[in-house]
Amino acid sequence: MVRKVTIIGAGISSLSSAAFLAKAGYDVTILEKNSTIGGRARQFTIDGFVFDMGPSWYWMPDVFEQFYSKFGYTTSDFYELIRLDPSYNVFWQDGTNSEIPASESQLFDWFETLEKGSSIKLKKFLKDAAYKYDVGMKDLVFKPSLKLSEFADMRILKGIFKLQLLSSFSKYIRSYFKNDKILSLLEFPILFLGAMPKDTPALYSLMNYADISLGTWYPMGGMFNIIEAFEKIAVENGVKIITSQEVTGIKYVDNRVTHVSTIDTEYETDILVSGADYQHTDSSILNTKANYSEKYWESRTMAPSSLLFYLGVNKKITGLNHHNLFFDEAFEQHAKDIYKDPKWPSAPLFYACVPSITDSTVAPEGMENLFLLIPIAPDLKDDEATREKYFDLLIDRLEAKTGVAIRAHIIYKKSYCISDFKKDYHAYKGNAYGLANTLKQTAFLKPSLKNKKLKNMFYTGQLTVPGPGVPPSIISGEVVANEIIKNYGVHNQKVAE
Repeated sequence: MVRKVTIIGAGISSLSSAAFLAKAGYDVTILEKNSTIGGRARQFTIDGFVFDMGPSWYWMPDVFEQFYSKFGYTTSDFYELIRLDPSYNVFWQDGTNSEIPASESQLFDWFETLEKGSSIKLKKFLKDAAYKYDVGMKDLVFKPSLKLSEFADMRILKGIFKLQLLSSFSKYIRSYFKNDKILSLLEFPILFLGAMPKDTPALYSLMNYADISLGTWYPMGGMFNIIEAFEKIAVENGVKIITSQEVTGIKYVDNRVTHVSTIDTEYETDILVSGADYQHTDSSILNTKANYSEKYWESRTMAPSSLLFYLGVNKKITGLNHHNLFFDEAFEQHAKDIYKDPKWPSAPLFYACVPSITDSTVAPEGMENLFLLIPIAPDLKDDEATREKYFDLLIDRLEAKTGVAIRAHIIYKKSYCISDFKKDYHAYKGNAYGLANTLKQTAFLKPSLKNKKLKNMFYTGQLTVPGPGVPPSIISGEVVANEIIKNYGVHNQKVAE
């Protein structure tokens, strides 16, 4: 018997899960509420500008390659992947800026100019981070995290101290380095993990290994190429994707989902997977069969939301790179405004992406595609006046740092913030990055990928294991698919063999 699987949402984790399940012989249908697929990684085009709406950093290329290889492909079958050099540009509080080289040897030299002896320490730091990456990305993230005994693995147990799950990231990096610029550089990936560096496990130095050793890449044509690649693989394996079909409820018998309902259609199913927002699925779709109560969700620590601006500029902008981090204000204060005393930041750090510097296809000739992002606390009051206030602040700082007039040359402008995340994705509190990666929300302490009340109901995506980000979402889809296959078997004899 070929079992029917219905997946809610067509984001990265859903597409990943669908592809693996379809390959194993399941009859898979994805129902997507929006008119286009991709979730937070959607894309839109207007007047010759091509805007990736969400993810813009291509890290951990090995995770993408591993996914493609399991379906007989390689990355280059879908897009040209180039390594950015410099990896990114950082603007500092002292008025200077640094282009971070892709070459480790050049980076070692730069560290040495900031802090004598730091290059040797960086080599040791990266060796340790490489170990964490190896264990973390090969072992930990592929655990379904349904029970503690999954982690009673000799490799993990032997390395538990080296993984430093109980150590503070902030304290850990300060045992190596003292220079403020070095510390800011190493702490920047943590800003998006959802907690202050002092509250984030030192395990996440694996992110520094991903940044420095594995590099920052870009898929020519834009990040949406990833979605198109995943869609191609899914459809080739028989997945059906239906857009503009928002799931509104379920029917169940004997604690098993039997039907999934949209506004105008009902779909029979044997297995249900939600790649939609976990809390929304619980509260608005499952209701009495929710995995967790509203009180539980209120007690969770959420990762940041974001205020985004998509800008089309009718001239070239000098002084910026593809990726630019504006650390020209205090990191500690902005982090407090997100995590400790949630409010609109008084002096925000921000990120500027100019993909048209690398890729001429994402903007008309002689023009620039500019993407701006401020990480902010979730669930803040979001109105047009506030957005405009921060837009003016960002443009003022951009013009001051680059010495280039930008405001007068903006011919397209679109903002996106908390209310949009809620409307488009039903994102809990308008979050952009899921749950914070704190120790109390790691591995089996994250929301479970399996529903406790419905025997055939599963979850995938950034609010369950292994966590937020594009590579973890790819893995989340595979982990859930493997769990379903373990429970229900393989229906494709070629896969079984």
